[in-house]
Amino acid sequence: MSKFWSKRTHELDPYTPGEQPQNQQYIKLNTNENPYPPSPKAIDAMRAAADEDMRLYPDPMAKSLKQAVADFYDLDVSEVFVGNSSDEVLAHTFVALLKKDKPLFFPDISYGFYPAYCGLFNIETTRIPLADDFTINPQDYAADNGGIIFPNPNAPSGIALSLADIEKVLMANQEVVVVIDEAYIDFGGETAVPLINKYPNLLITQTFSKSRSLAGLRVGFAMGQADLIDGLERVKNSFNSYPLDRAAIAGATASIKDKTYFVETCQKIINTRDKVSKALEQMDFSVLPSQANFVFAKPNKADAEKLYLDLKAAGVLVRYFNSPRIAGYLRITIGTDADMDVFLEKLAMLT
Repeated sequence: MSKFWSKRTHELDPYTPGEQPQNQQYIKLNTNENPYPPSPKAIDAMRAAADEDMRLYPDPMAKSLKQAVADFYDLDVSEVFVGNSSDEVLAHTFVALLKKDKPLFFPDISYGFYPAYCGLFNIETTRIPLADDFTINPQDYAADNGGIIFPNPNAPSGIALSLADIEKVLMANQEVVVVIDEAYIDFGGETAVPLINKYPNLLITQTFSKSRSLAGLRVGFAMGQADLIDGLERVKNSFNSYPLDRAAIAGATASIKDKTYFVETCQKIINTRDKVSKALEQMDFSVLPSQANFVFAKPNKADAEKLYLDLKAAGVLVRYFNSPRIAGYLRITIGTDADMDVFLEKLAMLT
């Protein structure tokens, strides 16, 4: 603690990112990174962007990227917002759309940045308990609130909500903004983008970090009716008018245009995830039904924290959350088939 910190800084409870250890080589299954490289077209575009024009500021509106996203999802460009990672897009969303006089609703087990942002921006919250099977009950979100946010699929459970259930939430909350955080939607879930034209209170956030293998580039985006996007632009231009550099705009634009590569790599991960889930069940794990690029699994005959530490000592990193209700589970990112074969081999030796 420092005497030079502000009162708010003393009060913050920051988000804790997954380990990025440098002391040895690991099979890294702890931060939900894509095991496959970015689209070759994205890499070529970034290389081409690294020219003498780097002396100039990038396009503050990133119009080429917005248009590419709009084309991909059949939206108008006015319905797209882009930013430096979906985390920054979410931060702007909390300020622009979710800071109200009534509490913000989100699941009690969800993305750890939500409570961190609420602490940073002084937003009152109500955490809605998930059901015993870790699913979201739309009826639980029908009470009076100042806004709603949840990931779909949820994290760290990997369980997705159907569009019909999302629509129930939207219909019950037409006077507040409902944010669907679709960071993992491309691994088997169904995007809520088709509902945008019907619901002016719907905002969807996505990222290039997961399904498009660009976690190192830090590009995220939001989609919603123009009124919501204008609110995000006002906050963004009060914080940083140039959030995306030239290489990021070029790489992300080329990536979303390369649909063939995107579909192929997502399907590889889905296939591996399904195979790993079955293998874990055969090893007496309870595995939640995942539509993300990870699985959330409970060892029925071993202590989860000890297993996490033993796997780490054996050169395999997974994620352990020492939190109520989920301390008995491990979150396991899906790597390549070769990565997962090693993981399962090490796991068999430890259980």
